Amino acid sequence: MASKPVTPCLVILVLISLLLSHVSATPLRRLKSLQAIKELNLKGPYLGLITVYEPEEDAFFATGAFKPDPKHPFLDLSGRRFRVGKVHGKKVIYVRCGVGMVNAAAETQQMLDLFDIMGVVHFGIAGNANNSMSIGDVTIPKQFAHIGIWDWLKPNGTLGTDIVAQLDFESYNVPEGEGMNLLGRIGYRSEQLFSESGTPNTPQRLLWLQISQNWLHLATSLEGMELEQCMNSSFCLTQKPKLVVGLGGSTANIFLDNAAYRDFIFQTFQISSVDMESSAVVMTSLSNGFPMIVIRGLSDLAGGQPGPNSIDIFGPLVALNTAKAVVQFVKQLPGIGVGDAQY
Repeated sequence: MASKPVTPCLVILVLISLLLSHVSATPLRRLKSLQAIKELNLKGPYLGLITVYEPEEDAFFATGAFKPDPKHPFLDLSGRRFRVGKVHGKKVIYVRCGVGMVNAAAETQQMLDLFDIMGVVHFGIAGNANNSMSIGDVTIPKQFAHIGIWDWLKPNGTLGTDIVAQLDFESYNVPEGEGMNLLGRIGYRSEQLFSESGTPNTPQRLLWLQISQNWLHLATSLEGMELEQCMNSSFCLTQKPKLVVGLGGSTANIFLDNAAYRDFIFQTFQISSVDMESSAVVMTSLSNGFPMIVIRGLSDLAGGQPGPNSIDIFGPLVALNTAKAVVQFVKQLPGIGVGDAQY
């Protein structure tokens, strides 16, 4: 016996039932967020601004340059708050990603996936590994290295073919040259960059991630800008801070406060700034085909200072100078949506 045909009404009822079950399983808050994202993207594109932790965020908003969108001033997603507004009339979406490379990469990818973004500016404070730079200076590096990918070997262990540098712990024995250091040595691996412009599943091996050249060239116009030397009448840096474009920066999931290691990475990689997020933001942006730039203020000497680390002392002042540099860069950056509404 032939089966009876399914009536159109029954098909429609089944589809409606499936749709309603999906909607009921999706939190109302998330549905509202998705609708807000849709509305925001109709008004894009935006420049993505990403910083790391509270003092940097406080400094950015202290500049007074950010004007929130009156309809959608912020969106809360995945435990983070995305703030929507304008800087010098240009549309931006700002987020604080949190400390470390996993947070930085995850939040950058989320921003690029959800919003109509035309590029990314990452900023914050960092340690200084370059003796020609001073606490308070602001650096806009031309390239970043991820120096936290290691082969940690036993003494006399064999280094792999993709190792770009090595650190022998025995070289730091005290007294020098005595005994054998059981920590062995570290081999620094190159990074694997997967890119939209490359062949799928075929990474490019490299040490340095290059900052977008057009944006870096634009940033040179910031050299010579006035930076604050004093937090107040009684608290000042010993010398006037400067902004430098074109040095090398580094990232690892390590808060560096050790003079010997600081000197090693400067001599080995010619690194001037050390932080815990920038390479992750750079790699995620470039892998997805977006231009990006990093602006970092130098709040401490990464262990090169004789006393306690100075990040808590100079951090707020350096964060403010960094935020001011970001605002000036955004002001000069072309190609960002400028809306009719003034807010």
